[in-house]
Amino acid sequence: MLKKISFVSLLLALILFLVNFFFFDFSSLTNPYSSGCTSKVMTVPVPMEPTSKSVLLINLDTDSVIFEKNSAEKLPIASLTKVITALVVLDKVKDLDTQIPVKKELIRSLDGTGSSLSGIIAGEILTPKQLLHCLLITSGNDAALILADYVGGGSVENFVNMMNEKALSLGCRNTHFTNPHGLDEDDHYSTAKDLCLIAKNAMKNSLLMEIASTTTSKILGDKRYPLVTTNSMIDKARGGKYFYKYAKGIKTGYSSKAGKCLISTASNGEYSYLCIVLGGFSEKKDENVAMLESKELYQWAFDNLQLRRLASHDSPIGEVKLKLSWKNKKLLLVPSKDYSVMLPKDILASSIDYKLDAPDCVLAPIKSGQTIGKATLSYANTPVAIIDLVCEKDIKRSNILLIFYVLSSFLGSIWFRLALAILLTLFLVYVVLFVRRNKLKKRKKYSKKRYL
Repeated sequence: MLKKISFVSLLLALILFLVNFFFFDFSSLTNPYSSGCTSKVMTVPVPMEPTSKSVLLINLDTDSVIFEKNSAEKLPIASLTKVITALVVLDKVKDLDTQIPVKKELIRSLDGTGSSLSGIIAGEILTPKQLLHCLLITSGNDAALILADYVGGGSVENFVNMMNEKALSLGCRNTHFTNPHGLDEDDHYSTAKDLCLIAKNAMKNSLLMEIASTTTSKILGDKRYPLVTTNSMIDKARGGKYFYKYAKGIKTGYSSKAGKCLISTASNGEYSYLCIVLGGFSEKKDENVAMLESKELYQWAFDNLQLRRLASHDSPIGEVKLKLSWKNKKLLLVPSKDYSVMLPKDILASSIDYKLDAPDCVLAPIKSGQTIGKATLSYANTPVAIIDLVCEKDIKRSNILLIFYVLSSFLGSIWFRLALAILLTLFLVYVVLFVRRNKLKKRKKYSKKRYL
């Protein structure tokens, strides 16, 4: 009986040891901070409240959000649609001087829609380049349909599918198009955030930006009325109170459902911005709220904001304990790169607070540039940036310290404690049975002597 218990005890001990070894958390030997850090610049407080439904102001130098209002709300976008129309045309058409006959049925299909037209005549022959001017300068719905029909192989529906595919490829997840011009339809919408992605892509195309920033054009010929821009912000001759000397393109939009809409950029030679405004409505007849609020935001940004370096890659801003390394007991944390943020000019660098989010301890080895944590930079309790914190150099691991670490982790693990408890229990059972067995032997021996 005792031999069986001894064998069972040894077998259980071996099983528990193996279980503990294989279930040991070797992942703890790597950096325990596994969540990925991403740079994220927060909205700067703006001393105004735009009345438009959705507004997004981006600083292009830092690719950071300066101001936003309902930027993820799905809204009708009217002729801002034509930016994606132009992008698809420029993607698909290799020869912009191709001859395109204007179909009569396309022109007639816009009758009674209240469309903005560029004066294209049925039966005339135009090139994609000419049509792009009509599309982006005068916001011609006729040009949009002709281009869509041509690129779509005679099917506007095919072209609209291309528009939606293009939007998805740019990362637009809350956008859907049902036509190439932007006339109001229930399932035709986008958001300021998605339009920001579309606008950034448009800004990479020099021809598109050149056309979108043109105020007048005689590309249809000297005998035709010149094309005149619908964007008063860039038109010094006709813009009036809307004109803004730093503004460029990109596209205007209007419908009774969408209100006044605008995608524009502005650069003063030092800083550049992109602004998207949707749903601008005003009690004053013909007042363009989208342009007025875009201009006001640009003026405020240029007058009050400047680029401030808040963190430098070669300047540590924190440290954590380090284990499994002979030479280093602490690990210095540095920003993954230099971080600059657009902030009000009157904010002092010393007024920025740093809050670290990193583990108390990390284990070697660690590679240079490995993400260890992050830091939130705040001013007046308002976050202005979240930055990645990394290791600035390679840290080697000591194999001797690793052995001690594994042993100490093993001895302190719940599996080891469980194994030890079971072994102690079995040992006590063994002792009790051993004592009882000896007592029985003695009794039997005593009984035999008594009867002899």
